[in-house]
Amino acid sequence: MCLPKGSRGRSQAVSGRVSPALFFVRAPEFERCVDIDYNSSVRAPFTFKGGMGYNKTMKKNQEKVKAQASQQDTHNDTVYGVHAVVDSLKENLGNKLYIQDDLRGKNVELLKKLASDKKVGLSFVSKEKLKEMADGGVHQGFVLKTSAYAYHDLSDLLALTEKVDNPLVIIIDGLTDPHNLGSILRTADATGVSGVIIPKHRSVGVTPVVVKTATGAVNHIPIARVTNLSQTLDKLKASGFWIFGTDLNGTPHDKWQTQGKLALIIGAEGAGITPNIKKQVDEMITIPMRGHVQSLNAGVAAGILMYEWARNSG
Repeated sequence: MCLPKGSRGRSQAVSGRVSPALFFVRAPEFERCVDIDYNSSVRAPFTFKGGMGYNKTMKKNQEKVKAQASQQDTHNDTVYGVHAVVDSLKENLGNKLYIQDDLRGKNVELLKKLASDKKVGLSFVSKEKLKEMADGGVHQGFVLKTSAYAYHDLSDLLALTEKVDNPLVIIIDGLTDPHNLGSILRTADATGVSGVIIPKHRSVGVTPVVVKTATGAVNHIPIARVTNLSQTLDKLKASGFWIFGTDLNGTPHDKWQTQGKLALIIGAEGAGITPNIKKQVDEMITIPMRGHVQSLNAGVAAGILMYEWARNSG
């Protein structure tokens, strides 16, 4: 929206609605304006020219917003790194495989054969192009375009736990580091965890970095994404789950009673579990530390507790 120099509020009326989402003020004294897209977090500045220049600038900004939104949507449909690519191809998730054009060796032959067997298109491109496709990540010479990750419904995940005698579900609360989430998924698959629940907002989802760090675990462990974590905990309790959290003060992890249906909440590093979620926890679990640090990496802490659960579960 545009305001005159020195203006503190909406002193000028909006002269017209240009599109369902974009509002502009048309007046010659405005030298720099900002369009407001209420459907996107992107804010694109432009300079008011008037006449045809105004229309061209508006169209250009709209195209920029759409392009950036499209880039964000397609970015999460990329897998890179040898192990992640191989696993995704084996799970029939690949659409197009890209291999570094000057790369040689057994991995190249393995991926070429696998792509052929799965009838996945193959192209050889430069290392720089792969780096761009992987958004600067360590691609090891392989990038795979896949279908968008399909999150499980919470009801389906709970149905799966009914088939397990002593299920453990990991709940992520406010974790934004994709490497930590990838590490948690990798350990969850290794220890036999029934599933992982992540919130839709203020938490990392399944991104290319998560997929690579998890080395294929995202294809083997159910991941549910929920809108309201508090309501999800209520549903878990209604299904017979005991809710556990991690904290500096609590029951030592080696005293943790791990029999029955368990849900373990892993909070963000430093901030920990959010206060409103903490109120719904039945018992806090702590990992004693003898050194000087106050907390562990979220992925490390989750790994210790998952293996403690697995050890007790036999």
